[in-house]
Formats: sequence, structure tokens, C-alpha cells
Amino acid sequence: MRAILQRVESARVTVGGEVVGSIGEGLLVFLGCGEDDRDEDLDYLVDKSVHLRIFADDEGRMNDSLLDVGGQMLVVSQFTLYADTSRGRRPSFVKAMKPGPAEEMYERFVERVAEYDIEVETGVFGAMMDVELVNDGPVTIMIDSRDR
Repeated sequence: MRAILQRVESARVTVGGEVVGSIGEGLLVFLGCGEDDRDEDLDYLVDKSVHLRIFADDEGRMNDSLLDVGGQMLVVSQFTLYADTSRGRRPSFVKAMKPGPAEEMYERFVERVAEYDIEVETGVFGAMMDVELVNDGPVTIMIDSRDR
């Protein structure tokens, strides 16, 4: 699994002009599932996302996690994180998980994060979405479960 985490002051997702997910301070997470991802990958990404110390403490140092600051999370499905651009000019997405299993994995990610008593909002899986955010920092971190 791959995720792009962006520390935000606020973020929202709209589909067809309607807001479907919106948060204040927290993390905007673009989540992509690969064809070979398993439960261990999901566990790793959930744990890393909620515990990663990328929020400022009282002294302005990145020492606090999403849990420490009581932040929210907005999760947006993003199969394009598995784009292979090594050949030609059109990306290939053959390494992305098929939509059915990917949606199940995405939903389980959201459920697992919510188990930490984190308020979680989502986009709409597979939809064309407009994402707006106020990036705080900016702080943008990429996590790949294969790198553990």
C-alpha cells in the first residue's frame, strides 16, 4: 500500500459540486492499494499514519502525532499512486489492485483508523473528485508498506 500524507489546516472533497468529506486540522491521506497488498500492509500503514510525529509540539518541533493533537483524517482513494511511468509517455496502472478488492481494503483502512477514536471523513471511492486543502507547513510524506 502507498499513501501520501499531507498535514493540513483544513481539507475537503467534493463530487459533482457537493461536499462529501471535510476536516479541520489533521491529515489528508491519498491511499493507493497495490495488487499484492495484504493485511500486514494495511496494519503497517494505519499504525504509521496515526502515530507519525509530524505535528508541531509547544516548542514548534515535529514531535506530536495525529493522536496527540486530536486531529482528523480525510482519506481519498488514489490508484494513480501505482502509476508506472518507466516506459513511454502513458502511465500504466497494472500494479494497482483491482477496484473491488481495493475498495474493500480502502474501507478497512478507514475503519481501522476510526478504531483509534479519530474522526475520519472520506471521498467517494472511484469517483472523479475535487480535493481542496490548506497544506500546513507544507508537510507532505510518502509511505510505502513495502519499505518497512
